[in-house]
Amino acid sequence: MAQAVVSTKYQVVIPLEIRRALGLTVGQRVQVLAKSGVITLVPIRPLAKVRGLVKGMSTKGFRDKKDRA
Repeated sequence: MAQAVVSTKYQVVIPLEIRRALGLTVGQRVQVLAKSGVITLVPIRPLAKVRGLVKGMSTKGFRDKKDRA
């Protein structure tokens, strides 16, 4: 299990194995979420990178006509 240390400037270095596994790059932004004492870092991906992510997914059943105004 990877670990990190909080520096005197409150900075944390993401361990190399995690950076490689997630494909993080220098200057990449992450969303920081805190809930119930847990900090989560979520990489912000450019829209072009997520294009086609749900290709072929059925769109039926998400909205009924009665939900539309």
